Amino acid sequence: MLDLTRDCADFVSGRGDGLLHLFVPHATAGIAIIETGAGSDTDLLAALADLLPADDRWRHRHGSPGHGRSHVMPALVPPYATVPVLDGSLALGTWQSICLVDLNVDNDVREVRFSFLAG
Repeated sequence: MLDLTRDCADFVSGRGDGLLHLFVPHATAGIAIIETGAGSDTDLLAALADLLPADDRWRHRHGSPGHGRSHVMPALVPPYATVPVLDGSLALGTWQSICLVDLNVDNDVREVRFSFLAG
């Protein structure tokens, strides 16, 4: 899990009101808006490990053991998010952060596309 909140805030700074849209063009990654640092981020990863064990049950079998779970995860943590922006600032709740989630241990290079729709 990688916190992207600072990158998002930098991207929208000075842009006025609108929507920030994030998209991850990868079959094994998602975007979560979640509290970080107080255990919720670790809890999310633990819940995903419980729901999607890294074992040989998956039909999608290339890569490391359990790799198929990585391809199911985006159905639970979608590869996109949209966040309101007010006067160039993210309109997140006090404890909300924007995070990249990826269970794929076979590839550590990821791209996140940011777009801004002025409103």
